[in-house]
Amino acid sequence: MLALPWTFLALLSLGYGMALAYGHLGWLAGISVGLLLIAGFAARQPQLQFGRYLGHALFIFLALALAMHWLPGFYNGRVIPPQRFTDDAVPFSMYLNLDKPLIGFWLLLVCPWIVGRRSLRSFFYVSALALALSAVLALGGALALGVIGWAPKWPEHAWLWLLNNLLLVTLVEEALFRGYIQGGLSRYFKHLAYGEHLALMLASLLFGLAHAGAGWQWVLLASLAGVGYGLAYRFGGLAAAIATHFGLNMLHFGLFTYPMLAG
Repeated sequence: MLALPWTFLALLSLGYGMALAYGHLGWLAGISVGLLLIAGFAARQPQLQFGRYLGHALFIFLALALAMHWLPGFYNGRVIPPQRFTDDAVPFSMYLNLDKPLIGFWLLLVCPWIVGRRSLRSFFYVSALALALSAVLALGGALALGVIGWAPKWPEHAWLWLLNNLLLVTLVEEALFRGYIQGGLSRYFKHLAYGEHLALMLASLLFGLAHAGAGWQWVLLASLAGVGYGLAYRFGGLAAAIATHFGLNMLHFGLFTYPMLAG
């Protein structure tokens, strides 16, 4: 029996508490929680393999719906009103989402194998190398495509952005795309000679497609960044993937146009 990843659960709880302080929950949110509980019980029951498949299928549907804010009962509080961090950037606003973190809670409670624990030394070494690679691929690619520019800054709401990005965005996304999707595909493809590589590339592509709303450039750039995150997860575990993702987001936010150049 795998031990629960209490450190990650504690961080996610901290972020969820922050979101609750700014947002609101309606009674209809209980429907989503109830469905997630059903999915969790089905996925963890040992008797029926088909039942486990149904549990995971229900979770995948709910994860998509929660990430897209389709489910009722969640009134996410806006904490950064629309503003330009630099004169040449598109306006940015930020909400503290109460729905998306439920994805992370489900994954950590039902699938603790997603963590992929490694030594502290491995964590720092892999995170540093993966961050360097991700920065070259994603930020270098964004500069080459002309979607961002050099723009060092520290806006008024920077600390709130950092907390939200780490606790409610990066942790949840890496638990889903690297831990659940890449880790799950790696287990499924373990009989293949290049199963690990295939799992990494598929997870990176899906991560890129999740950014399709921002345009083809961001699908490409997010897919490239996903390769770096995937390598961090493969060799350093979930903590390294989160550190790499968060580090790249910080570099983008603090040193370049955020979120992108206007027009």
